[in-house]
Amino acid sequence: MIRKKHIAFLAFLLFSFGNQLLAQENPDSIALVDDQLENNFYEAVKQRGIENYDKAIVAIQKCIEKEPKNAAFQYELGKNYLSQKNYVDAENAFKKAVELDNKQRWYWNGLYDVYYQTKDYQKSIPVVEKLIEFDENMKEDLVSLYMNTNQHGKAFELLKNMEAKSKLSSTMEFYKLKLQETNAYSKPQKEQLEEAIRKNPKVEQNYIDLIVLYTSFNQEDKAFEVAKLLEKEIPNSDWAHVSLVKFHLNNNDGTNASKSMFKILENDRMDLKIKHRVFNEFLIFAVKNPDYLIDIDRAIPYFDNDNQINVAKEVAKFFWKKDNLDKASYYFEKGIKKSPEDIEAMELYLEVLVQKQDFKLLSKKAEEFLESFPTQVGFYFYAGYGYNQLKEYKKAKDILENGLDFVVEFNPKESGVYNNRFNVNFYKQLIISCENLNDNAKKQVYTNKLKQLQK
Repeated sequence: MIRKKHIAFLAFLLFSFGNQLLAQENPDSIALVDDQLENNFYEAVKQRGIENYDKAIVAIQKCIEKEPKNAAFQYELGKNYLSQKNYVDAENAFKKAVELDNKQRWYWNGLYDVYYQTKDYQKSIPVVEKLIEFDENMKEDLVSLYMNTNQHGKAFELLKNMEAKSKLSSTMEFYKLKLQETNAYSKPQKEQLEEAIRKNPKVEQNYIDLIVLYTSFNQEDKAFEVAKLLEKEIPNSDWAHVSLVKFHLNNNDGTNASKSMFKILENDRMDLKIKHRVFNEFLIFAVKNPDYLIDIDRAIPYFDNDNQINVAKEVAKFFWKKDNLDKASYYFEKGIKKSPEDIEAMELYLEVLVQKQDFKLLSKKAEEFLESFPTQVGFYFYAGYGYNQLKEYKKAKDILENGLDFVVEFNPKESGVYNNRFNVNFYKQLIISCENLNDNAKKQVYTNKLKQLQK
């Protein structure tokens, strides 16, 4: 039988990418004692890796002949058939893997991949129901399957269950709105909600539904009016704090305004549009009352799951427009930490450092960014510019020349005005470096290229 003699190293690699190997192991990590069996298994993995699926199937079938009850081998066979779009044999292989070991998520995933690609939604449903035991996020797939199979009642009930625990994603919100458009699942509309509030002013849910309704139509002003009414009738409601924030800010009461803001930010069912509006109003107040900027720092992490807006970056832009370079650089750093692939945030941050004349940090940060993004021309320019300002001309020349390949030669047909401006600035900085290094030959070369560009 198979033993796991090499599992530790592979497990370490897989764990570093976030797999929950304490609960389950990737079948590819199985290590074999039998040399022939081991060779066949890794030959199958290798051939699949280079897309030689026929050879991979032959190799893995040799493993199955030796150990027909090995679920990992059946799973590997299924993956190769799936890559060939041989859905019948892929389904059979994954089914055998599941029959042999139904506690491995990978095997169920393989089966789901077959049904998903063949659009067999009915067969997908019980598989996804099983996958939810491994990953709660699979509930979104189940909602989509219910919608595609016209099981709207089940979809609506599952959506309600999901919404009770956390905020729905944009796709799930779309499905909910589609269902609510039908008579069977529609919520009371504006007039009905207003009437319900008049008759039963102490029922919080009617206010919440009306606030959500106005927000869905981008009518935040009306939503705030309802929140103000709610605050009057039910002062201890979290939703009442939507209006209380503004009330406290108007009274210059930053302490209570902050408390109300955090009540809103901590409410998972509160719409992001409302949270952004409240945060922006408090930010304007905090700029005029700097003691409360600490609350801005505390508030930003509440938007970490916002995939549309990098709040720290937007706060940095806000301070930049107000010529507060220290705060701008501080919040750009936070924004970059939150979104480490946001090139625009990095370039804006470097531009702020130029304006601050912090050339040492400018060169240091630009070079750090280059380690992750070696084709970004702006980072070469800022690093070279910083070193020239520090009179470290050799470093400036070296890094600028390294960047020239990307500035000039990389896709010149699409260079445009922006890249041409970068080219001009690159050559200007190179000329400065060469002049101070007494490299007259290179200086002349770059001067000639600069003249050509300026034409």
